[in-house]
Amino acid sequence: MLTAICRYGPRVVPDTRAIIARCRARGEIVHGPDIRHFERACAAYVGAADGVSTSFGRMALYYILQALDLPSGGEVIVPALTFWVVPEIVRAAGLTPVFADVDPRTFTLDPASLERAITPRSVAVIPTHLYGLPCDMDAIGDIAARAQLAVIEDCAHALGARWRGRHVGTFGDAAFFSFQTLKPLNTYGGGLAIARDPQVRARIRQQAGSEPWPSVERIDKRLRLGAVQRTFSRPGVFTCTAYPALVAAMLWKARPDVYLWEKIRPLSPLPDGYRERYTNVQAALGLAGLHRLAAWTSATRMHARIMDDALREIPGVQIPHVPEGAEHVYYQYCLYTPDRDRVVRRALLRGVDVETLHVDVCSTLSLFGSQPPTPGAERAAEAIQVPVYASLHRAGARRVAGRIQRVLAGIGGLPAPDRPAPVGAGPSGR
Repeated sequence: MLTAICRYGPRVVPDTRAIIARCRARGEIVHGPDIRHFERACAAYVGAADGVSTSFGRMALYYILQALDLPSGGEVIVPALTFWVVPEIVRAAGLTPVFADVDPRTFTLDPASLERAITPRSVAVIPTHLYGLPCDMDAIGDIAARAQLAVIEDCAHALGARWRGRHVGTFGDAAFFSFQTLKPLNTYGGGLAIARDPQVRARIRQQAGSEPWPSVERIDKRLRLGAVQRTFSRPGVFTCTAYPALVAAMLWKARPDVYLWEKIRPLSPLPDGYRERYTNVQAALGLAGLHRLAAWTSATRMHARIMDDALREIPGVQIPHVPEGAEHVYYQYCLYTPDRDRVVRRALLRGVDVETLHVDVCSTLSLFGSQPPTPGAERAAEAIQVPVYASLHRAGARRVAGRIQRVLAGIGGLPAPDRPAPVGAGPSGR
């Protein structure tokens, strides 16, 4: 019998239930000492002085933008290929997002495009370490320094990644991380803000600390949802439940996965659910996860090497490009293939659920109006994301690699990423 493999594999500490039960017994589901321990431990992990926990990674960005006291309406340069929420939070903070293109080889901000996007109104840049690969922080830092731009690193995909031996999140004026269920560190939601200047950090803490505490019921619901997501991503359960539905939908040319994506919409005023504090039980789970983060990252990298070895010699296939000095954590393993949609369909029929676009080409979204073309981002949208997550284990990674290898064998004709290719923006709305 075919065992299907889900595109997502949440990272869950083995003693999750025991940690939750211990917090509950102590009356520390919402309030408790683990919050401060986690903030310090997570900051120390990346080499920062301290951190501030937040309800969402996006709220960490919002607080940072407010705390930096940037001039109202100032332009913040954002990569065109990112989660739509990032530029929309920039607008919610009273600033103006401006899009720069990405390098389609790396999916990260192109320094040359950044330089072209700078105007007298530019006040900041948000380099996104997309899919777990660090940006070229040397070039970006030099450009930002010359233009006197604040640098806010988007590390939502990249906890543990390094650029020239140094953790992402420590190059700029500030950085934000996400702990949503699928992120490198899963605390069932939440985020962290880091700032180099202690006064900026104090202003971030004041904002986060002024938010209301969520109820125990709200947190319990979030934990239950996370448990369901983990259960349904397991191969045995996924094979018998979501997988048949995906295959049936594919045959009917439907896209049921769009119902999992967050609706693209204005975020000003901020939705009520955003304004709350990070809780003690989440922090306790985060502390346990930090102890396992290096092992999870090591496993994911090993799975990426298995994929590299299986796919690099196939004509028309381009495996992830990792520049010298970058240490990738492979939040997503992205590659270019010939005839993307055909590959995705054939992979699903072989039991591998492949994703086609985990973020958005924001410069093409109607939410942001008419924007200059960003061909690098549109080209990057044609990549696919193949599962390499830690819980696959070596045998599962080899199974995925073998199936994808068989799908791709004999399919050719892919243009190189530095050649112009007329492509669409692909699906969006995560």
